[in-house]
Amino acid sequence: MNNATDDLRIHEAPATLRALAVDRLRGAIIAGRFQGGDRLVERTLCDQLGVSRSVVREVIRTLEAEGLVETQARSGPVVARLDWSQARQIYDIRRLLEAEAAADCAFLADAAVKARLRAALAALDTAFAEATPQALYAATTGFYEVIFTAAGHDVAWEIVQRLNGRISRLRAMTLATKDRRTSGPAHMARIAEAICANDPVAAAKAVREHLKDAAEIARKLLETP
Repeated sequence: MNNATDDLRIHEAPATLRALAVDRLRGAIIAGRFQGGDRLVERTLCDQLGVSRSVVREVIRTLEAEGLVETQARSGPVVARLDWSQARQIYDIRRLLEAEAAADCAFLADAAVKARLRAALAALDTAFAEATPQALYAATTGFYEVIFTAAGHDVAWEIVQRLNGRISRLRAMTLATKDRRTSGPAHMARIAEAICANDPVAAAKAVREHLKDAAEIARKLLETP
């Protein structure tokens, strides 16, 4: 397990403690501070996060539902391992759902939707520049939320949200490569441009190209011994 530093500790009010703890541990896993297979020991997490065991248990249950944590019979909760088989399925699901959502969003987008999308893209550019897991997680979620909700794909968005932790973990891994740091923002900009041009075909194509690029980088990284 990577050594966690004091910035995991939470000092905010108890009313939001569970949500804050989920965000902190999720961010640490996405950033790679906790690696696949690392044990998540309750007592250690209590010290690192500055919360009670009951809160830690709730956090672990939440992240288990997101696919970031798994419970093993002998080891207890551990960080879920990433492999190409699972990653490929996630990219396939994203390709289907996101291409359709982008196409419908492009068909329906009015001035208000376009303004929201441009604002989400600006926030995404800032997050890419900061390159922090939490900022990227929030900004990418905001970008795709505009697309799915404007398209009226509410059920599909619920599915994507359940995969968001694993999607963000893959995104953080691929963005660590030089080529991906350059191509990622460019792909997202092309998706936004196609939607703002009310071009469903170009929007769907931009999504597919974006995910093809990301999936290929992930495959190379995950299949490397």
